[in-house]
Amino acid sequence: MDDLTAAPEATTHREPSGVRTGPLAAGERVTLSDPKGRRHSVLLVPGGVFHTTKGGISHDDLIGMPEGSVVMSAGGVAYLAFRALLEEFTVTMPRGATVVYPKDAAHILVQTDIFPGARVLEAGAGSGALSIFLLRAIGTTGRLYSYERRPDFAAIAKKNVTAFFGAEHPAWTLRIGDLVTDLRPEPVDRVVLDMLAPWECVDAVARVLEPGGLLCCYVATTTQLGRTMDTLRAHGGFTEPDAREYSAREWHAEGLAIRPGHGTSGHTGFLVFSRRLAPGVVAPLRRRRPAPGAYGPDYSGPRPAGVSPEPGDA
Repeated sequence: MDDLTAAPEATTHREPSGVRTGPLAAGERVTLSDPKGRRHSVLLVPGGVFHTTKGGISHDDLIGMPEGSVVMSAGGVAYLAFRALLEEFTVTMPRGATVVYPKDAAHILVQTDIFPGARVLEAGAGSGALSIFLLRAIGTTGRLYSYERRPDFAAIAKKNVTAFFGAEHPAWTLRIGDLVTDLRPEPVDRVVLDMLAPWECVDAVARVLEPGGLLCCYVATTTQLGRTMDTLRAHGGFTEPDAREYSAREWHAEGLAIRPGHGTSGHTGFLVFSRRLAPGVVAPLRRRRPAPGAYGPDYSGPRPAGVSPEPGDA
């Protein structure tokens, strides 16, 4: 297993928040918005030109200008220029694996209670979108351990994270390896699993997650959702898992014309949340009876302790 990022030296670092102020500068990514509200992500390069259907826009006309400036294309169309926000960066950056979208990343950060200085375990790193959100939240006093099986995805994640923060983040350790076999015994406060089979990693993360620590699993299908939740119940060392799905819908409001907008973000994934119990403590059985047929004879997955097939269950 390889470390793609080195542990920080015992020196003082400037907080690499990824937030920049002042005039726009070469090497920064900006968002240009046209009169119809369409957004274009542009990396500023001296002498560069952004081509539109209404003529080109010289990068030199933007470099040195304050945020919120208006620049004209050669065809006379006005474009509004701002630095790209984290949300905009993650949905437009180069990707190998599908990214965790901002609406889901926001709920992960809040519902797993990510805090400055937190020790967080992430798998897989994918294209690095969630890594950026996590690093922004934990700051330089925390530690993010990101595991990724595929070297090509890890390389993309490293490039995207470095591009956003402007340098390698001192709190980030990126490793190529399998979480089940290569996880190092480093205690962590939070675990976020974004992978095809998070249930395979429950035993491994239970060994490093501190009592009271939170686990979040991000899955795409109901089949993955069910297997993950049943595995957490069968393990016994976690609280009853909670599953949620989030959607976002834009609204148009202009005078008397108030209606849902055309931009809607529906299903992207399911989020499963649970907390680690104290060592040796087994989660008490739920007081309510499982739904009829939930663990019938046709069910072949993990089964919570004390739950057995009942005659007549199907």
